[in-house]
Amino acid sequence: MITINKASKSSIRALSKKLLNLLEDKTGEVYLDNVAKFGIPDEYVKKAFSEVTLLEAPDSGKSTIYLALENRCKIAGFAQINHNDNGTTELDRIVVFPEFTRQGIGTRFLSRITQDERRKGTKTIMVNAGKDEMHARRFYEKNGFIRTKEPTMDTPWGGRISLVTYQLKLNER
Repeated sequence: MITINKASKSSIRALSKKLLNLLEDKTGEVYLDNVAKFGIPDEYVKKAFSEVTLLEAPDSGKSTIYLALENRCKIAGFAQINHNDNGTTELDRIVVFPEFTRQGIGTRFLSRITQDERRKGTKTIMVNAGKDEMHARRFYEKNGFIRTKEPTMDTPWGGRISLVTYQLKLNER
């Protein structure tokens, strides 16, 4: 049984350890789909998913990490949102680990996040997907997100990336 919950500090530590371990496998699906595809340097990835960095996000009050847990112990995936001051929340990422894909976990993350954000009074959830990430784009469109723009942005690691920005108006669903 899979449950979706807000992450505790101890579960964030376990998530960091699992992510860094999965990302060591340069031929693995997690690395190829989330790092290699975007040309992200390994040093940047290690810092982004380090225990220190992941723990800072919720401690700041501006970010929430959710975990999908199988039988309350095995991490099946995670999602992270960033709260903005203007009534908008950014869905930073949804990652479902390979052995758990195609089980509706991404949809369950989205359902839990929209429920929590509606309760808090958030008006809009926005998300960026890579322009070539058709699976992610179809997922957001299927779940009511509307495409708003297609920017090309500079990345923190010195590259450029073509994105599609989507919004979900919470008062309209």
